[in-house]
Amino acid sequence: MIMAVLGKVKEAGLPLMKLVKLRGMPILQQLHLEERLLRTSSDNWCLINDGTSPPAIVMELVEAKPVLQDRISIIRRFTGGGTVVVDQNTIFVTLICNKDAVSNVQPFPRSIMSWSGSLYSEVFEGLAGFHLRENDYVFDDRKFGGNAQSITKHRWIHHTSFLWDYEVKNMSYLKLPAKAPEYRLTRSHMDFVCRMKEYVPRSEFIEKTIKAIGGQFSVKSISLESIDIPSVSEYVHTTRLLTEQEIQEACTIQT
Repeated sequence: MIMAVLGKVKEAGLPLMKLVKLRGMPILQQLHLEERLLRTSSDNWCLINDGTSPPAIVMELVEAKPVLQDRISIIRRFTGGGTVVVDQNTIFVTLICNKDAVSNVQPFPRSIMSWSGSLYSEVFEGLAGFHLRENDYVFDDRKFGGNAQSITKHRWIHHTSFLWDYEVKNMSYLKLPAKAPEYRLTRSHMDFVCRMKEYVPRSEFIEKTIKAIGGQFSVKSISLESIDIPSVSEYVHTTRLLTEQEIQEACTIQT
């Protein structure tokens, strides 16, 4: 009885975070939602999207010919970041916070990144080889989680694409970046990334992520339908699909 009361007292002292669990939301729709929550809401949010459909590429460092031939959508997201192929094998975790929501976290990329590394250290506790390395989440020297951020006057967003699994063919859509993390060396995509499924069950990862967040926030699960924010038609978002001409032009500039 005493422990239950103490638990409620502790919870009452934590900032509120609204949790929205999604399954298979199209990545463009998810990014639109994130951008609206960041810019029009004053609440802290955690969005977990378990897979996305149809497959898409976020950002545009790609091989134009196979992308256009296979009609793969390319999305330019409001947070920038690197290029990633996402599909039903990708798990997305997004954290949107007010600047004063997390103690000792300053509204700067390095501080937010360091905090996120500590958070996921709890999630992957007991798994040897987990590190935050040059803004990537890795097991040993192989990447499985890529991050992007955006910081506004009063709020920030940190979102991650976790590579639960991947189709080998998808790697052929991606170009090697001109500026790669030092630890990548000259490795190909196949040698650089790894599959999360070889380390942790999918449902266990999601459960442990929610538990770790619950150590720093009072987490309240809500439905997508109950979110009270401006609709897509009322809010001008910057995340958008690239046209075929833009893809060709971007790839011409890259070469």
